[in-house]
Amino acid sequence: MHELSICQGLVKEATHVASAQRAARVTRIVVAIGPLSGVEAPLLERAFTVARAGTIAHSAILEIEMIPVRVWCGDCNAETPAAANRLLCGTCGDWK
Repeated sequence: MHELSICQGLVKEATHVASAQRAARVTRIVVAIGPLSGVEAPLLERAFTVARAGTIAHSAILEIEMIPVRVWCGDCNAETPAAANRLLCGTCGDWK
């Protein structure tokens, strides 16, 4: 389950930032994930409970923002939303 290692990295980074800012605790960690990330939000939430234990983030909340897939077209220079299984430009229909 790679979600646990992701959460361990998040907690480690949050701990470093908190230490640099002389904070006594971490209350919230916000992360954005999309459908192409390979990360399952429910698994990430469960893994976070394990990863935060015994750290200054032990009572922190993990806030997950789900972001849509967007593509940038090399032909028409447009940026448009796309389906995870259909990465085509929404303006001209090209795949570049």
